[in-house]
Amino acid sequence: MRHFLRSIFRPVLFSLMAALSVSVAPAHADEPQEVNALIKAGQLDAAAQRADAVLTAKPADVEMRFLKGLILTRQGKSADAVALFLKLTQDFPELPEPYNNLAVLYAAQGQYDKARAALEMAIRANPSYAVAYENLGDVYAKLATQSYDKSLQLEANNASAQGKLALIRDLDSYGSKKPAAAATKK
Repeated sequence: MRHFLRSIFRPVLFSLMAALSVSVAPAHADEPQEVNALIKAGQLDAAAQRADAVLTAKPADVEMRFLKGLILTRQGKSADAVALFLKLTQDFPELPEPYNNLAVLYAAQGQYDKARAALEMAIRANPSYAVAYENLGDVYAKLATQSYDKSLQLEANNASAQGKLALIRDLDSYGSKKPAAAATKK
């Protein structure tokens, strides 16, 4: 199950939307790029320190808050990442990316109903957000798997449920064969 989540659900890196007006001082314009580079290089502690320093000076910096959420996620601090992305969705409900990443964290915890709700909010925020639609399809597939498994527990010889479950597992194996680079979209 965890392998499925890593290979199919797609967290996204944040890119500042044109509609969002965030004031960044020229001396600090490269900070998000620097933190992002540290994340990509796997230097999560250095990235966290840099993000924390920026957030101390500018606690409302949406892009740096988002990057901090990515750092926490990659550090395995899921509860902290969930709290951060949840706060971002409250402060900036018009941004779909925090909802998407929140959904990925919920799905990794097996909380598919919460993941579905977060993805639906991402789609409401941006009806053209393809990654959220793909992730929503993956959540529905996991929910369907749970339903077919339950059906088979109650009626082990249910050929219809067995066939449908096999189809979903085929989809799961297809998603597992995606190139690793497709796991994160910029």
